[in-house]
Amino acid sequence: MSPTPLAPGALPLIGHGLQLKRQPLEFMNSLREHGPVVRIQLARTPAYVVTDPALTKEVLVTDVESYAKGGRIIDALKVFFGDGLATVADGDTHMRNRRLMQPMFNKAHIATRGDTMIEKVREIVGGWAEGEPRDTLADMTELTLAAFLTALFGADLPAHLQRDFIALMPPIMQGTIRQTLLPGWITRLPLPANRAHAERVARLRHLIDQAIDHRSAAQAGTPAPEAACPHAAQQSDAGLFDTLLTAHDPQTGPLSRRQLQDEAITLLTGAIETTSTTLAWAFVEIEKNPDIARRIQDELDTVCGDRPVGQEDLDRLGYTRAVLQETMRMYGPAWLVTRTATRTVTLGGHSIPEGADVVYSPYLHQHDPAVFPEPGRFDPDRWSGRPDAATRGAFLAFGAGRRNCVGEAFAWTELLIILATVKQLWPRLALTSPEPKAQALVTVKPDGLTMTPHAGVAPANESGNESGKESGNESGNESGKESDGDDRSVAV
Repeated sequence: MSPTPLAPGALPLIGHGLQLKRQPLEFMNSLREHGPVVRIQLARTPAYVVTDPALTKEVLVTDVESYAKGGRIIDALKVFFGDGLATVADGDTHMRNRRLMQPMFNKAHIATRGDTMIEKVREIVGGWAEGEPRDTLADMTELTLAAFLTALFGADLPAHLQRDFIALMPPIMQGTIRQTLLPGWITRLPLPANRAHAERVARLRHLIDQAIDHRSAAQAGTPAPEAACPHAAQQSDAGLFDTLLTAHDPQTGPLSRRQLQDEAITLLTGAIETTSTTLAWAFVEIEKNPDIARRIQDELDTVCGDRPVGQEDLDRLGYTRAVLQETMRMYGPAWLVTRTATRTVTLGGHSIPEGADVVYSPYLHQHDPAVFPEPGRFDPDRWSGRPDAATRGAFLAFGAGRRNCVGEAFAWTELLIILATVKQLWPRLALTSPEPKAQALVTVKPDGLTMTPHAGVAPANESGNESGKESGNESGNESGKESDGDDRSVAV
């Protein structure tokens, strides 16, 4: 049995906390040099980081019973998510809820919502002004949430509920990040920030209740309390959430109202954090690489011509999908994930004690030069053809095994819809802020991003960065110069 190496740089009392706070992505990438399993210190508590994708597969797939979803960060997230699919413990409840949710994300079912989502995205993006700088991450958050609400609760969800969801979710996510960063005893104190977060979460649950009532009334053919006219329910079209409202387990019956709330929160959070961040980075990389921008535009012209993209076109946007997949490889979505050893196990020749935190990093695996040559280079052509087993095993943007993302098919649909629709209406989003750096929060976010929509494409000789800053093919997050500000590290 080999002793598990301790990563260098641990400090008394705080362990590797300073490195995780100041340069988390660079620190995670450095662990690969020290072996397939590396011990780090989270304050005084050891955690075991798996740097070998093959061993991570063992944790997630082949020996999954030995590694339960858990850890300090999952415990903190449960305060917000409750027992949603992302945080509920392994076992019968998780398997039952996943089984009930699976039909909701059937590809054929999702396809029935595609054109409605496209209409919503076109409505919002069509309101942008030529040449007006915009907060791109905020725009992507609005688009992903609006499209997802339309798919989840129907196109006839009352406008005031949509507005309230869109206004409420970003500050809730900021508060949730804060909760995961701070020690548990601080988050339980009656501090103003803690009270404000609790009030927002209570408000979110109330909004979800109203949306559930709206869908229930629509199913029953009776007007919902907030319907603007007595015929709104009859005009309603189905939402994906209807699947959960009618789901019935033979042993436990339908989901309770609290369970419906928990699952809705989990789904909404996933819609914001992963999809919006991926889209924001995708537009940065498209702008930095004029040839990639041209190839996307050519594909859209070939597939769609002069008409708007439709649901039936999405499967033909192969290069556009490759751009999104390369974006996910480069930037997350999640950069750190935890499991808890359910017994003393041997992993890669190293002994891990029962109850210990086991950590894997999709970011680390997706930047492994042994699997992805020149990992700092943005290259969508990596995904042409069928990826080999090593590539598939190291790409963990949607997880793996029985805890992989149940909404993966929906995520691809939403990503393609938004990117294609924006590119059709605004062929160029010009970078008008300095090139953003990567900051590791729940996802790997750009630290500041302003882009300006233009109806025309950039001339072929333009660098693609209106800030005047030269930006080659190397990703900013590979330079090891992540922002040193507060709240730079959290895991999901």
